[in-house]
Amino acid sequence: MQHYAKKRFGQNFLVDKNIIQRIVDSIHPIDTDLMIEIGPGLGAMTLPVIENLKHLHVIELDHDIIPKLILKLNTQAQKLSIHETDVLKFDFFSFYQHQDSNKKLRIIGNLPYNISTPVLFHLLKNRSIISDMHFMLQKEVVDRIAAAPGNGTYGRLTVMIQAYFKVTPLFTVSPFAFSPPPKVDSAILRLIPDTQYSNDIPDFTQFETLIRTAFSQRRKTLRNTLKKLCSIEQIEAANLNSNQRAEELSVADFVRLNKIIASAVIR
Repeated sequence: MQHYAKKRFGQNFLVDKNIIQRIVDSIHPIDTDLMIEIGPGLGAMTLPVIENLKHLHVIELDHDIIPKLILKLNTQAQKLSIHETDVLKFDFFSFYQHQDSNKKLRIIGNLPYNISTPVLFHLLKNRSIISDMHFMLQKEVVDRIAAAPGNGTYGRLTVMIQAYFKVTPLFTVSPFAFSPPPKVDSAILRLIPDTQYSNDIPDFTQFETLIRTAFSQRRKTLRNTLKKLCSIEQIEAANLNSNQRAEELSVADFVRLNKIIASAVIR
């Protein structure tokens, strides 16, 4: 059964066997893993991964591709559970609570550009039940996530992900590794939950509001963008200059400022 890539799902199927093996080696699945693959497509990664597992869960929105995936997996399909839904509507926490395993989730997938940021934020809110994540993303998204302060790509996504995860770009993947070839390079990203800032961010929603507001008008200074959230005195109490722009602040700077704002709210 031939399957044609659907543009509305952002489908580009990985076909380069050397790249596939390199990705699987990076993931290093073991039989007892509680693993979920987002968007398995035609099973390029699914097959070599499931061979190393007792069981694999996949989330797939395209119902037309599911029978082709099962056919591709052949006898390995008996180890597969398919969740036919939109990943943005998938309740990871409820799923985790209903598993017999005491292991946290390992999540993998090839994320289309049009949903990559919403999916990452959805998973960010489920970080407490996640062991690690390995994703294929457009290289520009990986560069943005891994960016340092002062870089033009440094922004809201960067700070939110780096505040909660250890970020490791692994390697770049050429468009020619896919069918049909996308117009841009892709890259493999590893994310591992990191608790270094946990005690200093008591309220996720408040921190997210601070970061979103700070980057809402990138060219404006902190004193202007944050005037509804905090005073100049609070900004300076965090050892920051109110004339700085958001892109100049490190993740630690934002965490420190957030802590000061939070303490004022508590009082």
